[in-house]
Parts: sequence; C-alpha cells; structure tokens
Amino acid sequence: MPAQSNPGLIKLSDSELSVATEEEEVRGRSVKDRAGQDLGRVEDLLIDPDERRVRFLVVGSGGFLGLGERQSFIPVDAVSRVDEDVVTVDLTRENVAGAPAYDPDLIAEPSYLEDIYGYYGFVPFWGPGYIGPPGFPREPNRPPPESET
Repeated sequence: MPAQSNPGLIKLSDSELSVATEEEEVRGRSVKDRAGQDLGRVEDLLIDPDERRVRFLVVGSGGFLGLGERQSFIPVDAVSRVDEDVVTVDLTRENVAGAPAYDPDLIAEPSYLEDIYGYYGFVPFWGPGYIGPPGFPREPNRPPPESET
C-alpha cells in the first residue's frame, strides 16, 4: 500500500493539548493484556496534533527507577476496556513483547508506523477504510485562549 502523507505524531506531554476530562486521563494507569497479565504503565499518549486524535499508548515496562525500562507503543485500536486504574488491550503479552520497539525518532515515518500497525493487524489511521476505535479517548482539548485585557 503506498503511504499517504500522515501527520507527525507527538507525545501529548510535549504538546499544548490535554485530555478532555480527568476520567479520560489514562497516563499512569496499568496496562493489562486480554488475560489480565501486566504489560506496564501508560507513560504517555502519541497524538496526531492536526486531527487532535490519540493514536498510540506509550507503555513502559521493566527496569528500576527508569533504568533498563523498555518502552513499547500500542495502537489505541487495541484498547478493549478502560477502567479506573487499568487499560486493557485485546492483545497477548507475547504480542506486545515481540512488537517492534518504540523509537521516538521514527514516529513520523509512515513506513515505521505501517510496520507497527501491520504487526498488530490494524489498518493505519491514514489508510483507506480506517475507522477509529469508538470512544477512546476523545480528542484532546486545546488550552483555553488567553483573554486580552
């Protein structure tokens, strides 16, 4: 499939955007696979700033005090449930462990993202026929404009 121009993804924490409500804030929550096995914690969200849509969870696992930690990223299309403290994905621990590693230098590269989506079995968000996951999470909010005085 020829890659269309897709917007560069950025971490939500590096943007001026925020989640719509406190209930939709998933950063810091545990991530579990479909069998309930721990995969790590949501460290950040990768967003498409032009469309203001969340595209991936950045999940950190392993390590101690940030040393030796592995980061992976999971398309939000894989999220099956969001509870108060847990985000559950419809994947296995082995799926996530075998996925291409998260590389922040490549997140704007269509071929890299195509490989990730292909690995997990999803259509890329810029591809023909893409239908985003229902309701997770809603688009991030822009900060209120500063009032002129």
